[in-house]
Amino acid sequence: MNNDAPRPGTSDPQHRATIVRYTKNERTNHWLVAGAFVLAALSGLAMFHPALFGLSGLFGGGSWTRILHPFIGLFMVVAFIFYAAGKAADNRMQPRDWQWLRQYRDVISNREERLPEVGRYNAGQKLVYFAVIICLVVLLPTGFVIWRAYFSQYFPIPVIRLGAFLHALFAFGLICTIIVHIYAAIWVKGSIRAMTRGTVTPGWAWKHHRAWFRETMTHAESSRPRSD
Repeated sequence: MNNDAPRPGTSDPQHRATIVRYTKNERTNHWLVAGAFVLAALSGLAMFHPALFGLSGLFGGGSWTRILHPFIGLFMVVAFIFYAAGKAADNRMQPRDWQWLRQYRDVISNREERLPEVGRYNAGQKLVYFAVIICLVVLLPTGFVIWRAYFSQYFPIPVIRLGAFLHALFAFGLICTIIVHIYAAIWVKGSIRAMTRGTVTPGWAWKHHRAWFRETMTHAESSRPRSD
């Protein structure tokens, strides 16, 4: 038996019923970005191909879809900037993250006891973080280039065509990235609860993010008022 493993039901702060993983502000920001992404993806797909034009009905028709899509996308980018800025320090790649990636077979097989201890985010989550940033860095300027109502007159036709191609390409990349993100959240039981309720159990933290669990408990211990 592992004597270091958390034991629920004790009075030690390390074994409290739940641990705060995301604050209310973090969760609100996350769901604002998520909601904007869904709307931007659906409106973008409606304009991408005639077979998907039926999705424009969700936005009041083709004209409203063209009007709303860039504003929704701009809101998503701004909201994500605030979210990403607060998560930058936790998403820096470390040597243990590269080792985690090299042991992808253990990751896929859920042999987490063989993996390096994980901080607040594992290497897969960090790659999603950087992939979203890269996609948005391309989507934002190309979106302005093809925003016909306001900016397209400032760019020559070849630039607009290139912008449209890159916008569609990186939008597809972003959609694929978010699908992977959602799948991983469902795959790792308890992850969705963390982003809806803000808390996780000590057992969950110990199993999936052991280094973060240690850091959190150490901080909690150091923050406790001394009885003497």
